[in-house]
Amino acid sequence: MRTHYYLGWFNDIFPEKLAKLLHEDITDRKSLVMISANPFLHEDEEVGATERSWLDQANIMFDEYHLIDYGVQKEDAQKLIQNASVIFLLGGNTIEQNGILIEYELSDLIKKSRAVVMGTSAGAINMSAKWLCSKYTGNKGEISSICHGIGLDNFSVLSHFDLENNIEKIQCELSSLSEEINIYASNKDCAVRVKGDKIDILGNVYLISHSKIQKLNETL
Repeated sequence: MRTHYYLGWFNDIFPEKLAKLLHEDITDRKSLVMISANPFLHEDEEVGATERSWLDQANIMFDEYHLIDYGVQKEDAQKLIQNASVIFLLGGNTIEQNGILIEYELSDLIKKSRAVVMGTSAGAINMSAKWLCSKYTGNKGEISSICHGIGLDNFSVLSHFDLENNIEKIQCELSSLSEEINIYASNKDCAVRVKGDKIDILGNVYLISHSKIQKLNETL
């Protein structure tokens, strides 16, 4: 059964509920493969350290740990994905992560994988079908555009969603996309979990659909 976690950012540790679910879902712990969202910084030991610490503190350990960035050859990166127990798309630069997914041809391999797939912040955005690249959604540049993600599920994800300060502008920016697919908008300490055909919510998550915004009830 496919299992995908679209995570916000966690300033501390995984909430107890989330940690318990991950323990239940991640039964194969041979290989954790992380995909950098700062792939040009392949000599920076801090890349992925925070995300890995969340798993460590939840007592979810793996036999092998791998990080895919531009310091890894394309063919080697593809093999890592094919052999992964868990694939974790890290937070950072959404556009740069999207670039390595395309250049290394990883998206189809991730979609075919039986691994549990997780993404936080930029990683969660890139797991989705489409996403809005806009200065109002945390990306640089004056021109807004729609980018394609991996497409694990047919919806869009917006992380770091500042409802109080940018609601009108963001609602306007996302209006067209929300007519096409649902958008799950979240900020910190939250998760959208897809297991099979069931979508569960943890923390403050909003649904933007057909230009309307509503706060979703927690189901986890």
